Parts: sequence; C-alpha cells; structure tokens
Amino acid sequence: MKSWEQIPLFDLEPPAAVESEAYSEPTLFDFIDDAEQGQDVAEIEALAEAQDFVAQLADVDIEIDFSDSETGASEASCGDEIATRSLTSATSDEESVDHLESSSQPEIDAPEPAALPPASEAADGHAVIVTAAGTYTPSGHTLTGPVNSIEKLDKLIRWATLTPLGAPAQIWIVGIEACEMLGWIIDPGSEDDVDDMEILRTRAAEELTAILHATLTPMLTAGWELRGEPGHVVHFSRTTGNFTSMVDIFIEPYVWTYWNKDFGWGNRVGDMGILGSPTAGTYLPDDDLPAAQELGRRLAWSAQHLGVLPGPTPARTGAAIVDKIKRDRTRSGKGIVVTVGGPVPPLDGEPRGDLEPAVGWTRIPDLEELSDATQLVSIDQRAAYLASAGMLEFGYGTPRHLRGENALDAARQSKTPFGLWRVTLPPGDMLALPPALPLPHPHMLADQPVQTWITTVSLDALQTSIADGGIGAELDDLDIAEAWVYPEQGRALDKWAKFLREARKVAVDTGDTAMKRFIGACYKGYIGRMVNPDMWTAKQMQHHHQPLWRAAIIAHCRWRGRRVAMRIARETGRWPLRTVTDSWVYPLPPGIDIADDSDALGKMTLEKSAPLTENITVMLTDARDTHEINLALKAAFTDEDEGNI
Repeated sequence: MKSWEQIPLFDLEPPAAVESEAYSEPTLFDFIDDAEQGQDVAEIEALAEAQDFVAQLADVDIEIDFSDSETGASEASCGDEIATRSLTSATSDEESVDHLESSSQPEIDAPEPAALPPASEAADGHAVIVTAAGTYTPSGHTLTGPVNSIEKLDKLIRWATLTPLGAPAQIWIVGIEACEMLGWIIDPGSEDDVDDMEILRTRAAEELTAILHATLTPMLTAGWELRGEPGHVVHFSRTTGNFTSMVDIFIEPYVWTYWNKDFGWGNRVGDMGILGSPTAGTYLPDDDLPAAQELGRRLAWSAQHLGVLPGPTPARTGAAIVDKIKRDRTRSGKGIVVTVGGPVPPLDGEPRGDLEPAVGWTRIPDLEELSDATQLVSIDQRAAYLASAGMLEFGYGTPRHLRGENALDAARQSKTPFGLWRVTLPPGDMLALPPALPLPHPHMLADQPVQTWITTVSLDALQTSIADGGIGAELDDLDIAEAWVYPEQGRALDKWAKFLREARKVAVDTGDTAMKRFIGACYKGYIGRMVNPDMWTAKQMQHHHQPLWRAAIIAHCRWRGRRVAMRIARETGRWPLRTVTDSWVYPLPPGIDIADDSDALGKMTLEKSAPLTENITVMLTDARDTHEINLALKAAFTDEDEGNI
C-alpha cells in the first residue's frame, strides 16, 4: 500500500491498478469553461510539480503534518491540522474502520445495482475526493482528515502531486458540509420567490463566483493562478521553473448552477455529466460517503475504459479522447492527425440553420392502417451518431473552391471527395416517392426545385434508388453549380468511435446504466458541439471545430433511417406515423417485429411500445393536423424521449 493510502473507505476489494500513460504524456488538452472562452492557453508539461516536503512524509507512520514546504512551519493548532489516518494511530483503529464502513452504506437505493464491480485504482494519482469527513482516492483509500480551510486545500493539492490523465488533475468537493468548511456557501433564495427559475440559477451562479473570488486569496498567494472565472469548476495553474501544473476543482453541490441552463427547469436539472441525472435516477446518492464511493467508481471507470478523466462536460470528455488519440498518433507517426479546424467555407446562398438538418416529420394516418393495429412501436438506431462517426471518411486541410464543370468533374470521381456541393433538388411531387415518408432531404420541397448546399454523404445518398432511401438521381439531374472539396480525407474518428463503442459495451454488459448514459452524453455532446467555434477558441483546441463532420454524421443517420423505413415497408407493408432524428413510430398489428435482430451500433432497436387503446385511436382518427397527431403519440407513450442518438 502506498504511503498515502492508509485505510480503505469502502468495504471493497479493489482490483489491481491499471497502468496509465498519463504520467508521461503532456497536458495538451486544457479544459476551458464558457467563462474562459477566447483564452489562448499555452501547452504545458504533464509532469506535476514536485514538492520538497513529500519526501519527508514517507517516514511518517502515525500522522502527516501538512507543513509549508517552503517555510517549514507547522500548523499552529494540532486540532486543526489535516492528518492522515494510520493503522497505528492513537485512535482506536477498529472503531474508525467500523464507523467508516457503516457510514459508507447508502440510506437510499444506489443508482446502480450492487453487482457492479468496485472502483479500480485507474484514477488514483489523478484525482482526489474531498468530503466533510476527509479526503479519499477514487478507489476508496483514506488520505487525510477534513479540509477545513483554503490553506489546507492548497497543501492537499501540493502534497498529493496529482498528474493529468487526458485532462488536468481533479479535486472533487462532495457534499454541502465540505463546502461550508471552505466558506463556499451561497443563498440565492427560494424557488417560491421567483417566477422564472432561470433567475434563481443565474443568481446562484453569480453568488458562487463572487464567494470564490472572496475566499481563494490564499491559493493565489501560494502561487496558483485562476484560468477563467471560477464557478462550479475552478481551473487553477501553477508554474515553477519550466513546469506548469494544473488542477480543476469540481464543486459537486453547485453543478446545478451550470447544467440547468442547458436542460431547463422543466426537467429540474437533467443530465449532469459524470454525476448522472436526478430525473433518470443515476445521480449520486444523497449521503456524502456513498456519494464519494460512487463518484470514485465512475472516475476510475472513465480512467480505465476511456483513458481520460471526465471533463467539466461530456463534450469535453469526448474531446479529451480525441486528443489522447491525436497524441498517440503523433508519437507513433501512424494514423490520421487533424491539427486545424474545419469551419464552413464562404457559401453563396448558405442555408439557414443546419447544413444538414435532422429530420422531424409527422403525418395523419389512414383509417385502414389503424383498423388492425393494436400497438404503437417506436424503434431507433442504436447509438446512431457513434455508429456513423466510426464509419465515415471526413475531409481535412484547406478546401478547394470549384465551379461549373470542374465541380461536376469532381463529383464524377470514382470516390466522391468529402465536401459541400451546391445542387438543385427537384420538386418531390415530380418523383415517384412514397407519400407515407418525409421527403428524402429536409431542404427539398414538394412543389418547386430548391438550390441548396449538401454534404458528400447526401450527394451519394440522393443517387441511390428510391428503394434504398434516395431518389435515383443522376448527377446531371442535380445541376451541380459549385463545390468546396477537401484535399485529404479518411476515417479520422474511427479509433475515437472504437474507444466509446467498447466502453459502452462494458457498461451494457455490466448493467451500468449511469456510465452507459454518460458515454451517450459524451459522443452526442462532442458531435453536437463541433458546430460551435466558441467552444474551441484556445489554440490547441481549434481542431475540434468541425461543423462539416457533424453535418455529414447527421446526413448519414438520416439516410440510413430512411433506407430502413423503405425495407420495413417492403417486408411488412407498414409505414411510420412519425420520425424524429433517428426514431420512427409505427402502428402495428400483433406478430410484426420491425426491430433488427442485431446488437450492432446503428441497427434499429425497439425503443418502447404502447398499447393502441380506444382513446388513443380516437385521438388519431379525429386529428385535424399533425400537431394533434403528435399530442396523441405523446399521450400514448409514458415519456417523450424519442431518440437514442
């Protein structure tokens, strides 16, 4: 056992430590929250700052006095010192262990089944969890007693000498009592006192930033520098000589001051990254020690299966995995390494909104198709965005602008280059398209041609037959006027998708709902944020701005879904009533199964079903427009989650 791993906090037998490359890799990925967008953070060395007093601690058996390594001065009060618990402590060891073990049992149902494996040591040395009772490694070993001042927080960070793992080292403050000890208490008011709950969230976020500025002076005096405005995550860096160490402090009780703005008060707080979702039942337990245990398990899981610590948001975690792969490929000289962003080139007649919108469509059913139906079934593509991200070839480099015949010649190549194409989509009514499906492209209109920009994925899809989800177009039919094509292309996200796919499988196989949801949030969040340049303003993060990659992924998922709908229609004669992104709702009679018999990503899986009751049938048959159809479908299903992208 290491000198700083004294007493197990949880009654678990941790598996052998997982080796990590984090101790030798540079911290190239600097997580920057919204408050610090626009900062250009220089690359730093990944080696954590060595402290002179750490070596002196190795011979201490009973307790560790966190003396100031520069002055040698001890804390004046023995009662206030941060002491590491030891098996030879003057306190009764059996009493201490019994207390810790009993207090670590949740009083409420844990969000995960008891059969989940315990935390490994993969995140030890990279993260520390702080509660009012003491500080712990993610695997559950006790480090020190309570941290009841900012000065002691500074000493804990410097003593622990944590190293990065795809992200800066992390200190997690768990529980409101731990915050009280550090003076981090806010009082934004009551929900009953405001009409708009966003007012309360904004007020709480402002108060938190103010209280942090007021209390963090000892850290700044000790040589730490703030990176951006402090909030639910506080980003610190400290430079000594040629080395810069970085640490992020996550304040768990106040994460809602950030997340609620994204998910709205209708769902209270929604999904909060690695911490889970209260509405989905995957948030941490209420009591501090069980919460610390579960958080430690999740941190270790991320380190073990993703190779990185979780970022402040799932999107940042997805980006950290991309950067880990980028570093590995740079060192080995093998594989695609994309080092620059790919903003949308200047387009004449750029469409409003997304280049490649996700489909959203509803129709009014015929009475005949409801006559024998007994259920409503919703199917969707399993991890659709992740599947497409691993399949597609993406362009990178400086695109070339082509016009007229040059653009048409580029499209005629045996392998269509990745890019954007200005085409004219024919009126849908001129084609022999099935009326019970949406038009093949969201920009297409039924009664008139539309000139618009589409990705290579859509250009190829439109040339496939109607039976395969396209329109059977020839290139001449699409009247290509100009194009932007990229000089290089390849499966830039294949290894990234493989990492996440394998981690997702582990979560599914072990029944780890929290981590399965987290994986989904990582790939959805990262792909979704590719479009936003404000997310990636730091120099070493600009290569994550890839709006055309995102557009291609959406187009691919949309086309694959339409192709499946055409196959289902051929095999069963059944057509969907509604599609949203990658999900399709069908009225079906008994005995028809339209889901795919495969566990592969991208295949259609049964999302949910509901009986087609007499009341719902009346709502559908009496509907005057698609809005009323949507209300009927909403009433039929117990929730509104229509997708698993």
